[in-house]
Amino acid sequence: MSFSDRQDNYLQRINDYLEHTVPPPTSTPRRLHEAMRYAVLNGGKRIRPLLVYAAGECLSVAPAKLDSPAAAIELIHAFSLVHDDLPAMDDDELRRGEPTVHVKFDEATAILAADALQPLAFATLAAGQELTDRQKVNLVSLIAAACGSTGMTGGQSIDLDAEGKVLNDVEIRQMHDLKTGALIRASVMSACYLADSVGNEEFSALDRFATAIGLAFQIRDDILDVEGETDVIGKTAGADESRNKATWPSVFGLDASREDCKSLLRDGLTELERFGERAEALRYLARLIVEREQ
Repeated sequence: MSFSDRQDNYLQRINDYLEHTVPPPTSTPRRLHEAMRYAVLNGGKRIRPLLVYAAGECLSVAPAKLDSPAAAIELIHAFSLVHDDLPAMDDDELRRGEPTVHVKFDEATAILAADALQPLAFATLAAGQELTDRQKVNLVSLIAAACGSTGMTGGQSIDLDAEGKVLNDVEIRQMHDLKTGALIRASVMSACYLADSVGNEEFSALDRFATAIGLAFQIRDDILDVEGETDVIGKTAGADESRNKATWPSVFGLDASREDCKSLLRDGLTELERFGERAEALRYLARLIVEREQ
């Protein structure tokens, strides 16, 4: 059975886990919990949790051990999207084809919902019954770094500062590596901290794979903002250009951006060769990331 056949089982698994992790809308404060559930459970491709499970397959880690880090990373991702969409940030009104959280509820509730999702992610790790204390500490450190000022939040700060400016190739790569790549890297590398044994060469190969695919993910996002249609990508097409954002196509052009995506995919797949068939799931997701239309 190929990963394309197995991924529905993983999607059901993570969605069920998230359903039981985010507080029910009937519990107080109800409006806050409704907004949190809307942010997390209202669609999404679940690419990051799938990467956690795929890396787990590569390293022979049981899915039960991967549930809490997969959920924690998705909660961090949801938190970041709510904040990114706020009027003070990207001021977006559409996400996953639906109104953004601050539009559906209100700005204050959206801020509080995101603020609550971040600690919930770490509480989820702390409560992971399949994890040892050492594994919990390692995962908290990995994910905290990926979402902090030297990771995703720092990348968003650079993105905001770069509006209306022309970045060079080093600067835009750093921004993309932090804003999107850091959490994708954490998704892949989380399995390394749960495996019985991972050699230095295997660890480094997965690290390089995750870094290449993380950058490719954001470049593809930038391309879709130019070429995609709002009804397909689920958010407002052309928003980056309208805000004069620094994007990969704005710096290198569309043709070069497409080639860079393909080159990063090749680099990532090369890093997986040492794992043979064990990395089939990671190969599938890498291609999905680069070839997706939304």
